[in-house]
Amino acid sequence: FFFPCVGKETKMRIIGAYMLCVLAGNESPGADDIKKILDSIGEKPDEERLELFLSQVKGKDLAEVIEAGSKKLGAVPSAAGGAGAGAGEAGGAAEEKKEEKKEEEEDDIIDFSDDDDE
Repeated sequence: FFFPCVGKETKMRIIGAYMLCVLAGNESPGADDIKKILDSIGEKPDEERLELFLSQVKGKDLAEVIEAGSKKLGAVPSAAGGAGAGAGEAGGAAEEKKEEKKEEEEDDIIDFSDDDDE
């Protein structure tokens, strides 16, 4: 399952509100529960994204979702970049920027599925 990016702040607020509900003892928060929390800070969630998110976490334990997400993050290679020094590397630098842009776009999708083969 994927949770496409609406805006990182909106996405994180929905997730944060959901987590607050669970931590407060509501094991299965609904849209109204999340909206109540977001309303308290003057936010209105995107209805479509909220329903999509809730459908993806329905019936799942929050701790298991977090653990699965942590495993997926651990599988993401991190780049330890050094500064390029030569003029001959200019073409490579432009290519690196394109690759960075592509990676940023891929980061805008959160995967809440149980599949570990990605």
